[in-house]
Amino acid sequence: MQRSSAEGTMMESQNRKRAPAWAEQEVWDLIAVWGEESVLSELRSSFRNAKIFVKISQGMQDRGHNRDPKQCCVKLKELRQAYQKTREANGRSGSEPQTCRFYDELHAILGGSATTTPASVV
Repeated sequence: MQRSSAEGTMMESQNRKRAPAWAEQEVWDLIAVWGEESVLSELRSSFRNAKIFVKISQGMQDRGHNRDPKQCCVKLKELRQAYQKTREANGRSGSEPQTCRFYDELHAILGGSATTTPASVV
């Protein structure tokens, strides 16, 4: 009986399709859509962002990319985490300056955001 349930789990994971990797141009376009003032203001003022990610996904389609709202949400989360990790590493004294891909563009969007760790003033 256990073997059949394990086989069922394997079948489920094989049936799930993995999203294709993001091309650099797709990420640039995602950042451009994310950085639009209307999108940023909606993200700031809403706790439930599902509708906003539909809008972001539509913006990606307008630019010729086929990404669903979930894929956009996951990628934005990855970008935000990479930015925050880099920013925190640069805030430590004595460490080598670090950067991440798209750092300047992400800083323009997230630099003043409440979701980032503010620099401590001594």
